[in-house]
Amino acid sequence: MRVYNFSAGPATMPLEVLERAQSELTDWHGSGMSVMEMSHRGKEFVGIAEQAEARMRSLLSVPDDYEVLFLQGGATGQFAAIPLNLTAPGDSAAYVNTGAWSTKAIAEAARFVRTQVLADESQSNYSSVPEEGSLHVPSDAAYLHYTLNETIGGVEFPYIPDSGAVPLVTDASSTILSRPIDVSRFGVIYAGAQKNLGPAGLVVVIVRKDLLGRARPETSTVLDWTAMAASGSMLNTPPTLSWYLVALVLEWIEQQGGVSEMARRNRAKADLLYGAIDDSDFYSNPVQPRARSWMNVPFLVPDPALEKEFVTQAAAAGLSGLSGHRSVGGMRASIYNAMPLEGVTALVAFMTDFEKQNG
Repeated sequence: MRVYNFSAGPATMPLEVLERAQSELTDWHGSGMSVMEMSHRGKEFVGIAEQAEARMRSLLSVPDDYEVLFLQGGATGQFAAIPLNLTAPGDSAAYVNTGAWSTKAIAEAARFVRTQVLADESQSNYSSVPEEGSLHVPSDAAYLHYTLNETIGGVEFPYIPDSGAVPLVTDASSTILSRPIDVSRFGVIYAGAQKNLGPAGLVVVIVRKDLLGRARPETSTVLDWTAMAASGSMLNTPPTLSWYLVALVLEWIEQQGGVSEMARRNRAKADLLYGAIDDSDFYSNPVQPRARSWMNVPFLVPDPALEKEFVTQAAAAGLSGLSGHRSVGGMRASIYNAMPLEGVTALVAFMTDFEKQNG
């Protein structure tokens, strides 16, 4: 029996996509073989890859002066790729620290470039983001990097920061395709696949073409955006199965009505869950309301001793993956595109019953 999977990533995928992949697993479109067995340079897989890129461009309205790359190494690999592709020795880069993933990105970048942290939300216990208009970006910064949504803390930027002439770079791993975004405002958008795009194994990088050709000589070719763009993201053998599944997820989003429809659904799910938390004297959310994530909703109960019981009983009720991250505790519900409203409704009903029993 399928459960409602609230895990932060790898995360739930659309059932229709899984069933289609199952039906095509041993014989893809009469080819007599699985996608896992195909040459990545054969016409069958090249067609899958091209279709995935075309749908990504269409769904996000990616301008023609951007490359769309399908790479390996996850978002963490891009923590290094960004300074290696965008800076020279002695340059500085600006960062905003709003949580665990920002912290990791800053630490990795510091190995290659002088980092300037323009805002540090650690003083708020990572419960908010800087006020719009409060960031003063140095004109000599190679780029400004921010994490659009902090998966662990459930903190999200409700606006796109103004970086002036400085290229804006964002980690959109947990929000990509959850709502429309103006790609033209960014120099680079990157996103690990295992939340809204498909299974783990791929990271999508959308990079403005005028930022290519700057990689340092010591940059590994698999992290060099220019080399990867020139090879169609196939400089080395890509994770073909993951790429194929991402292509199916993109087709599914298109069939559902596109990114605007995903936004409508996601707003409804988030409103339902936050409404249940705010209307309760038992549950609480630690994030300032203006910075609450649509995708990752952490919540607490009055007695931490009840957390394990909550998660155990929820799992028995078919609600999986609700433990908070080990670094912060509590509970967390990740409600990505593939989580149906019915799943959030079931969670809210369980929360109400649990409060009655323990409140």
